[in-house]
Amino acid sequence: MRALCWQGPNKLGVETVDDPSILNPHDIIVKVTATVTCGSDLHLLAGYVPFMRSGDILGHEFVGEVVEIGSAVRQRQIGERVVVCSFIACGLCWPCSQGLWSLCDNTNPNPGIGEGMFGTSSGGCFGYSALTGAYAGSHAQYVRVPFGDIGAFTIPDEVTDQQAVFASDAVPTGWQGAFDGGVKPGDVVAVWGAGGVGQMAARSAILLGAERVIVIDRLPERLDQVTRFIGAETLDFSEGDLQARLRELTGGRGPDVAIEAVGMEAHTAGLIQTYDKIKQAVRAQTDRPQAVREAIIAARKGGTVYVLGVFGGFVDKFPLGAVMNKGLTMRSGQQNGHKFIPMLLERIARGQISTDHLVTHEMSLEQSPRGYEMFKNKEDGCVRALFHP
Repeated sequence: MRALCWQGPNKLGVETVDDPSILNPHDIIVKVTATVTCGSDLHLLAGYVPFMRSGDILGHEFVGEVVEIGSAVRQRQIGERVVVCSFIACGLCWPCSQGLWSLCDNTNPNPGIGEGMFGTSSGGCFGYSALTGAYAGSHAQYVRVPFGDIGAFTIPDEVTDQQAVFASDAVPTGWQGAFDGGVKPGDVVAVWGAGGVGQMAARSAILLGAERVIVIDRLPERLDQVTRFIGAETLDFSEGDLQARLRELTGGRGPDVAIEAVGMEAHTAGLIQTYDKIKQAVRAQTDRPQAVREAIIAARKGGTVYVLGVFGGFVDKFPLGAVMNKGLTMRSGQQNGHKFIPMLLERIARGQISTDHLVTHEMSLEQSPRGYEMFKNKEDGCVRALFHP
């Protein structure tokens, strides 16, 4: 089959690789009909996650058709149209029983990496390096899906592939930030990042009853989407003093919930951007955390900061004093989509959540290296590129 493979930092190629096969009786094989880029893939592309190997297949958001099932599979059927959660869970271990599906004890065959870096490992994830199990990703014609009864979900007839593909990761990730961030009716919520995840976090906050939702970014095409499809307010962080503007918009108090949806390659104005980029380049820090810093400083006293962006290691100049002295609650995590995806598919079907506008560029798998180039460099207003294997 054909697949998009990582060949080294900032180098991708479409290669012919072996077809996947059933390795465990709980596996299913999915023929991929649509798979989409994600901002967290850019961390892999640039080499900031040091566990990629040449030939690794990228991609973790996808939909497709079930074409083969293992002997122990009971819920999935051949020919079924499904969306697959990006994180892989067994459904049986203690974290899964607590709804912490992305922390599954049984789906990461390389736990030593996470244990050495973080004290414990995460669960497995498609297309995200040896750190999360070295599973083949979704930018391919076929994907082996472990525990297919647990991680694959039937797509309602009225939901298109282009709409459903974001229920694989972006929508449940955004929902988790707002839901676990404790957004409640009457809250003011600020979201850093107007990519797919940030937009879905903003929309989720609105659905949970937030009185005002403010999305912060610098790219006009993304901010325009927030206004047109999400129904939130916007701020361009490159125009003026962001903290002062947020205080003005919140009556001097600050947002009740601040959601960071940017991750380890954040951009900002001023010298701090140069400082962070140099330290990241020489590996004096692994991540650029400016959006997290801003969220902590902006949040109201006693408020909540939820970190949705992907981070891989260590950061510098973390404002821990602000967290402690302001009495902030900080939460974070990879998405536990297994408990949200069925509900979110219903909301998409009812028109409560718009997702297909995120696809600004649609192309074949053979064109996917160009798609990533456009996505990485924000060319031609690219918000997300969708591939059809």
